[in-house]
Amino acid sequence: MNTPLKTIVKALDDKKAVDITVLKIDDITSLTDYFVICNGTSSTQVKAIADECEYAASQIGLNVRNREGLDAGNWILLDYGDIIVHIYNKDTRAFYNLEKLWKDGTQIDINTLLED
Repeated sequence: MNTPLKTIVKALDDKKAVDITVLKIDDITSLTDYFVICNGTSSTQVKAIADECEYAASQIGLNVRNREGLDAGNWILLDYGDIIVHIYNKDTRAFYNLEKLWKDGTQIDINTLLED
């Protein structure tokens, strides 16, 4: 499986991100290959999850191309090109419901990504 994707999901899991979802969407859009969606329990945790994700990705040479929402802390987007990470607080995630919007994508079992 995709090493950068594995690294990102493990970083989110390490910081106790809630309800990590990976959608493979390359068959339905040219925007990206994967959406990784999760939430934190507070704005502080949302920011900590984003920081850990960026750090872990940088350790394998994957640098963020664009980041949005870092100041607000209720929805942080990290764009790595082939992978776009959405880190929400719970209410914002429920409001935007990207999983429903991108329901035609293929959901990846994150347990396969968390295995060594």
